[in-house]
Amino acid sequence: MATVGYADAARRGLQQMMAIDETILVRVRRSQVPWGTALASAFTRAGDPAGWLIHAGLMLICLGPSDTRAAGVLAIGALCGVAASQALKRLVKRSRPRKGIAGFEVVLDDPDQFSFPSGHTTVAFAVVVALSAVSPTLALAELPFAAAIAVSRVYLGAHYPLDVAAGIVAGTAAGSAAIVACGALLG
Repeated sequence: MATVGYADAARRGLQQMMAIDETILVRVRRSQVPWGTALASAFTRAGDPAGWLIHAGLMLICLGPSDTRAAGVLAIGALCGVAASQALKRLVKRSRPRKGIAGFEVVLDDPDQFSFPSGHTTVAFAVVVALSAVSPTLALAELPFAAAIAVSRVYLGAHYPLDVAAGIVAGTAAGSAAIVACGALLG
């Protein structure tokens, strides 16, 4: 009998949390300004696969050909982030805000049908954590970039705030897995 009470309480708690999540998203969307939308769009595009390829290329140019480890770790971190986010998306199957909120409009097209977790955020934080194995300073420098990608996903209406929070957690785990996978590259 007590189990039913706990299940009902958990269900109500989840519903309340999701209502707050939706309220925050709608308020953020209502507060948009043109320059903010342009900036958020740029960060989101930088978190697309092509953006990460450019990022890795710039890293090779800036760090020089003698240290290709950072670009390699970035690539493996990104791949681990994609794998983690796609697995979780198919497990949870949370609808995107466009489908979950009547009349909700987004700025950019959704890259896939599921919202939880944010794939862009997962990849960005997986890259930061993976890079910490090569250079904590470089990882720290990348952290604001990852945070900007995460914020852009809510600002543009592509994700609920909880999707982004889950992306940070999933990305941290994926980045840790990437460090293990990069053992030979780092050694």
